[in-house]
Amino acid sequence: MTATTTAPSARAPIGAHLRHWRQHRHLSQQGLALEADISTRHLSYLETGRSAPSREMVLRLAERLAVPLRERNALLVAAGFAPMYQARPLDHPDLAAARQAVELVLKGHEPNPALAVDRHWNLVAANALVPLLLEGVAPHLLAPPVNVLRLSLHPEGLGPRLVNPAQWRAHLLHRLQQQIAATSDAQLQALRDEIAAYPVEGAEPHASPHHGAASDIVVPFQLRTPQGTLLSFISTITIFGTPVDVTLQELAVESFFPADAATQAALAQLAGTRQTS
Repeated sequence: MTATTTAPSARAPIGAHLRHWRQHRHLSQQGLALEADISTRHLSYLETGRSAPSREMVLRLAERLAVPLRERNALLVAAGFAPMYQARPLDHPDLAAARQAVELVLKGHEPNPALAVDRHWNLVAANALVPLLLEGVAPHLLAPPVNVLRLSLHPEGLGPRLVNPAQWRAHLLHRLQQQIAATSDAQLQALRDEIAAYPVEGAEPHASPHHGAASDIVVPFQLRTPQGTLLSFISTITIFGTPVDVTLQELAVESFFPADAATQAALAQLAGTRQTS
């Protein structure tokens, strides 16, 4: 597992925040100074508090360090400036167009499942197919906020129904570690540690309907329904390209596609059952 540096507290001075992100990105003072086109001495003074950065300097360094928008606000506040990026809930009137876009993507993906999650993989929205796959899940895992990674691997969630639990868990842990490396988010680290401790149950090592070149590129999500039907999916993640709002930068839509004809037929049957019930 890749080591991560400990994030400073919200009340820490701007120098501590800059030093944290520089070290988290594995940059020396000289390396960051070159990228930001400033002197190493000036950067050293900023990190030690001997100099105070301008607003423009905070934003320049944040850009070079690829700091997420939420944390850029924290840098600005630590330096004595007002936050720059708004963090509004998705149901805010100003985000109506973004919300409509998400709903269109989710609805348009039916009869295949699709869902939207926030930065901590908590469920924001889902299309009508997602609840049909959650039969038998413990009620406490479905109480808001619903964490979809916990739900997919928990022994009282979908974990025992996974056909390839070890493979899927390794895939999710790798995905989480990439996010932690990008965001330095302690809550994501805690979620990763929790998931890594789950027992691997319900394994069927010889049951894998995925053959061919695609299996060398993607990790399938293979799930057996309570009725015994084997569903096999591949998934894609969609994010907003140039967000200027914290919520939009942290929002992701995961769309699941049937990996074989049997799964496609089973989903069509599920969708038909829902419409006639």
